[in-house]
Parts: sequence; structure tokens; C-alpha cells
Amino acid sequence: MVPSLPPAMHHREFRRLWVALFTSGFAAQMVAVAVGWQVYAIHESAFDLGLIGLAEFVPLPLLALPAGELADRLSRTRVFAVSMAAEMLVTAVLLVVTIGGAHELWVFIVLAFLIGAATAFGSPAVRALTPELVPTELLTGALALRSIAYQIATIAGPALGGLLFAVHPVSVYAVALVLSAVAVISMLGLGRLGVERRVEATSRKSLLGGIHLIRRTPILLGAISLDLFAVLFGGAVALLPLYAKSILHTGPAGLGVLRSMPAAGALAGGLILARRPLGGNAGRKLLLVVAAFGVCMIVFGLSRTFWLSAAALAVSGFVDMFSMNIRSTIVALATPNALRGRVNAVEWVFISASNELGAFESGLAAALIGATPAVVAGGAVTILLAAIWPRFFPQLASVDRLEDVSPAGGGEVLPAG
Repeated sequence: MVPSLPPAMHHREFRRLWVALFTSGFAAQMVAVAVGWQVYAIHESAFDLGLIGLAEFVPLPLLALPAGELADRLSRTRVFAVSMAAEMLVTAVLLVVTIGGAHELWVFIVLAFLIGAATAFGSPAVRALTPELVPTELLTGALALRSIAYQIATIAGPALGGLLFAVHPVSVYAVALVLSAVAVISMLGLGRLGVERRVEATSRKSLLGGIHLIRRTPILLGAISLDLFAVLFGGAVALLPLYAKSILHTGPAGLGVLRSMPAAGALAGGLILARRPLGGNAGRKLLLVVAAFGVCMIVFGLSRTFWLSAAALAVSGFVDMFSMNIRSTIVALATPNALRGRVNAVEWVFISASNELGAFESGLAAALIGATPAVVAGGAVTILLAAIWPRFFPQLASVDRLEDVSPAGGGEVLPAG
């Protein structure tokens, strides 16, 4: 046991999972930077970049339900390991393509689709795995550590990827392959956790099991839908290039700082959550941090000072980490283990859809009414959602200690004891 580590890190299996998440996430961020540069260099078209994003997103709604079924039927460690091995194979193909000159857009589109398919395949399994590896009382901290791995990779991965790409494009993919191999080996070291689960034969009913549970469980529906609408209306990341150039009058370096601020704030929030229990009144805290996120968006929308804008984005990432952590913990504890893969598949679709559709909503609103009114209005809507949500989902607002949440028969989820 290593006393200096957060409590969840004292569990060997969770440490292996964390290493896999960190190294695979770091590799993915490095690859994303390299692919972006190479795709843009082909035609110097922003539309081409949009096609890459679309190609990565398309497999998600198509594969989410089957992937959730697999996560509940097979060993989740093996499912995630296979998905990472598939991403590793795509990275190897990108390495070969780069050596050959990387002149054809369609190759990158096909490979982006395959990366999206691998991610869609593995996400439900890995998101459902954490509750199997740590005791319930450590789950909040474990989920925070899981987010920390992602945030560190999001901040540092693109920076290292860009540096290596400047040295030689091939080096990015070579280092990413090494990191991916570490992730796969780490996951395989976990063995066949979860293989003892037994589920009904595959059918339309079993595929839709996660959707049915969410629909009949108010605490799940309330938590997931609140996050969906808050990000859909309150997010402003898609407008950062516009704000950087036309409103804050800063250059590419300033834009990079602005883009990193939410992740930096989220990292700070994750470090706090990893070591300190959230305590009571979790439902009310969820509503408060969602409202605080809306306030941050209003401040950012009205700001004309670079550092105030950066601070607003950092605080928005900080409070959003608490929101994500509470939601993820509720989803994990309010879902029976046999259904966690399918429920997490649906949640992942909601999260991805809110990010993609939120970017579209932000751009459309800014085009219709202007950037500042669009961001301020989105923040106001987010605050309004936090205020009215208890009327629609009183069970969510009344949650006290997260570790007391447990699934009960008939879809009702009640505090344990």
C-alpha cells in the first residue's frame, strides 16, 4: 500500500485500469493532433476536418446498443482490451500511410470511422468496469481519478503530439503505438473480471434493456438528461475561435490557452474529489454546480478581457467536473451490474450527442443572434434548467449521500437502508 496515493489507487486492479485509460487517452490525443494537421494539409479545407469528426461520430449511435450488450455479456476487461487493440491497429495503418505521403483524404475518413467504431465498442465496457474494481465508498474518488486521467491526456497529449509532429510526423504514431501497447498489456493483466455475469439470450428486449431501465428510473433519467441539456445549451467551446479572434483579439496561442482552461479547471476539481468525499446533499450540489456552470458561461459571454474569459472557462471546467462525477456515480450505483454496460452505452450516446449537437446549436444561435447573445442566453437557459429540474425529478434533488444510492426492484432507485 502506498499511503500518498488517493484511496482508490490502493487497489491494484484499479491502478491497472487507470494506467490503461491514461496511456490510451494520451495516445488518442496525440494521434488526433497529427491527423488534424495531415488532413488540413491535403486541401486546406475546414470542411475536411468536419468530415473527420463526423466519421468518428457516426459509428457511436449505430454500435452503442450492441456494444452495451457485449459489455454485459462478456468480460468487460477483454472487451475494452480488444477495442484498444483495434485502435492500435488503426494507428499502425496511419503510421504506414504517413510514411507513404498521406495524400488521400478518403483514407483518413475510413480510418477515422474505424477509430470511432473501436471507441464505440469499448466505451460501455470500460465505463461500467470501475464499480467492479473498488468498494462503493471509494467509487466517487475512483471516478474522479478516471476523469483526471482523461484531463491530463487532454492537456498534455496534444502538446506532445504537436512537438513530435514538428520533429517528424512518423514519430507521433510510433510513440502512440508504444503507449497503446502499454494500455492493452495493462488491461490484459486484469484477467477476466466480470465474466460470471449471466444475461438473457440476445433479443430486441435485451438490447434495449438500458433504455428501458433509464426510462422507468427517475433518478437515472433526471441525471443523464440534465447533463444533456446543460451541455447542449450552455456549452461555448465551439465558439472559442470566434471569441479569440474577433472579441478578445488574441492569436492562436491565446486560443490554445482558452481551449485548455476547462480541462485545467476540471483537473483541479478531479484532484479534490479523488481525495475528499463529496458528503451529503449530493442531489442539491448537482443542481448548484450546473447553475454555476451557467453563470460561468454568462461571464465568459460578456467578458471582453482575455484573463477574465480564461478564468470563467477554468471555473466552468471545475464545476463541470463535480457535475460529471455526481452523475457518473449515480449512474453506476443506480444501475444493476448486469445492466451497467447497456446503461453506460446509452449515457455515452447522450454525452456525445450533447457535445456534437451543442456545437451545432452554438454555431446556429451565434449566426442568428450574434455570439454574445447566444452564449449569454445559453448560460441563462442552463441556470433555468437547474432551477426547474427538481419539479420534474424530485428523486434526483433529494439524493443525500451518493454511496447510499442503490438499485431497487421495479426501476425505483432508493437510498439504501
